[in-house]
Amino acid sequence: MNKRIHFLKYLTFDLLAAISGWTLFYVYRKVYIEPLKFGYKLPIEFNQKYFYSIVLIPLFWIFLYFLSGYYKDIYRRSRLKELAQTFITVLFGSIIIFFAFLLDDQISSYLNYYKLFSSLFVMQFALTYIPRLIITSSTNNKIHSRKIGFRTIIIGDNKKALDIYQQLENQPRSVGNKFVGFVSIVEKEKTLLNKHLNNLGNLNGVRDIIEQNKIEEVIIALEFTEHKEIENIINYLNDKDVIIKVIASMYDILTGKVKMAHIYSVPLIQISHSLMPTWQEQTKQLIDIILSLSALVIFSPLILFLAVGIKITSKGPILFSHERIGQFGKPFTLYKFRSMNEDAEENGPALSSKNDTRITPFGKFMRKSKLDELPNFYNVLKGDMSIVGPRPERKYYIDQIVRKAPHYLHLQKVKPGITSWGQVKYGYAENVNQMIERLKYDILYIENMSLYVDFKIIIYTILTILKGRNI
Repeated sequence: MNKRIHFLKYLTFDLLAAISGWTLFYVYRKVYIEPLKFGYKLPIEFNQKYFYSIVLIPLFWIFLYFLSGYYKDIYRRSRLKELAQTFITVLFGSIIIFFAFLLDDQISSYLNYYKLFSSLFVMQFALTYIPRLIITSSTNNKIHSRKIGFRTIIIGDNKKALDIYQQLENQPRSVGNKFVGFVSIVEKEKTLLNKHLNNLGNLNGVRDIIEQNKIEEVIIALEFTEHKEIENIINYLNDKDVIIKVIASMYDILTGKVKMAHIYSVPLIQISHSLMPTWQEQTKQLIDIILSLSALVIFSPLILFLAVGIKITSKGPILFSHERIGQFGKPFTLYKFRSMNEDAEENGPALSSKNDTRITPFGKFMRKSKLDELPNFYNVLKGDMSIVGPRPERKYYIDQIVRKAPHYLHLQKVKPGITSWGQVKYGYAENVNQMIERLKYDILYIENMSLYVDFKIIIYTILTILKGRNI
C-alpha cells in the first residue's frame, strides 16, 4: 500500500472539487442572482477578483480539511463517518465563506442570501463527497476482498489466540488484518498457532519484531491466567506507532468499552493513541510550523550574532548535533548551538551540571536564556519535534531510565519539544535520578494535553527566561 499516492488521490480531488465548485457558484451568481438585482442579463466575466478567489478558496478548503483530520488514517475509513465529517466540515466552511465574501453581494431580496448559501453548500458538498465516496469504496472493497491489508501480529499462542485468528481469517469480509505471525509470552517449541502462523519469537523481542516486520496492528489474545501481562504489554508498546487491540470480555461489552467499527468484525477493544481531539492535534502542528518559521526569521540577526560569538570565543563547530530519540522511538538528529568545549564528551556521554567546567563562558550566557536551543526550531520544521513536549533524550540515558521507570516509554507517544512542563517545573536534570523525578511532570502533561496547556507552558517558559532562571 502506497500511502503517499493514496493521500494524493484525496488531495487532488479535493482541490479539483474546490476549484470547480467555486467556478460553478461564480457562474450561478452571474446568471441567476445578479440579474434579479439589475433587471437584465450580465456577461459572465472571469475577472481579476475571480482569479484571486480561485487560488484562495481551494487553499481555504484544504486547510479546513487538514484541521478536521480528514487526511489522517486514510485507509481505515467508514463511509458513514466520512459522510458526516464531510457534511459538517463543508457546512462550517460554507458559513465562513458566506459571511466573509458574500454578504456584500448585489441582491434584490434577502431571500437570495438563502439561495446563495444553499447553492454554495450543495455544490461544494456534492463535488467533494462523490469522489471521496468512490475512492473510499474502492479501497474498502480491496480490504474486504483481502487484496490489501494491514500487517498484523497476535500476542498469545493458546486457544484464545487460535480462536481470534480463525474468526478473523474465516469471516466472509476481511477487516484488513494480514497476519504475519504470532508472539509467545514465553519461549515455547510447540503451540496451537504453529500450524497456522510463524512463531516470530517471545515477548522480550516484540519491539524488534514490530520494527523488522513493519507491523501496523497488534492483537493481544491472552488466556485468563495471563491477563496480568496485558498492562505490561500495553506499557511496553505504547510508544510504538501501531494499533493495539485486546480481546474483549463480556464485562467489557456490557460496560460499553467495545466500540464496533465493522459489522463483520469480532469484539476487540482498541487502545487509543489519541491524546488530543484531532482538530487540536492538527492546529498544534500548524502552530509549530508558524511559530518556528517566525522565530527563525525574527531572530535571524541574533542567530548570526550567536554564530559569530561561538566562533570567536572557542574552538570547534558552531552547531552541536547528536542523535536523540523521538516519537515512537524513532531516532533523529538534534541541532543546538555549541555551548561546551569541542572535546566535552571525549570520554563518553555526560550530563551537564550548574558548575560544569566544560561549558564555555559564551555557552553559559546562551544556556541561561536558552538561546543555545534556537536551532531546535529547525527540528520542529523538519517534523522531528514540537514547540511543547517532553525534552528528547539520548538512547544511552533512556536505557538507564527505563530500567528504573518503565513508564518513561509513555513519553514517546508524542513528539519531543523545545520546552515542556517538566522543563519549566524542574529545569535541567544533572543525573538519571533527576530525570526520573522530572518524568512525573511530563507524564502529567501527556495526560492533560491540550492547546490551552501548551499556551500556558509557552507563557511560563518565556516568563522563566525573562526572570533569568535556568530551565
